[in-house]
Amino acid sequence: MMPSPKSKRQKLKRQKEFLHTLLFFGITTLSIAGLLVYLWVYTEIDETLVSIEVQNGTVNELRNSIEELNSEIARLSRVDRITSLAKEKLDMVVAHPETVAVYIDPSEILDADD
Repeated sequence: MMPSPKSKRQKLKRQKEFLHTLLFFGITTLSIAGLLVYLWVYTEIDETLVSIEVQNGTVNELRNSIEELNSEIARLSRVDRITSLAKEKLDMVVAHPETVAVYIDPSEILDADD
């Protein structure tokens, strides 16, 4: 027995409907997956930007600390401050320059050349 043309049409119609449903499901699934990937990438980029901002803030704080320490070192390294601390706390006195004179007998110089 041959299938009737009506049953063939119904079968083709059901196959078309199945393919349309499958195509709709596939497109919908791919769209949702694409949106999820987009949101994931966007979130990663946003987190990276926040991390970079935090690190830039830390860098600026460290630069300020370094500048403060350098000025403190310069202030503490001044000669007048070191001298005053040595006098006050260590009871040191300033050394006065001395003149050292060495006398050489001119006859010894002439004898050395010979």
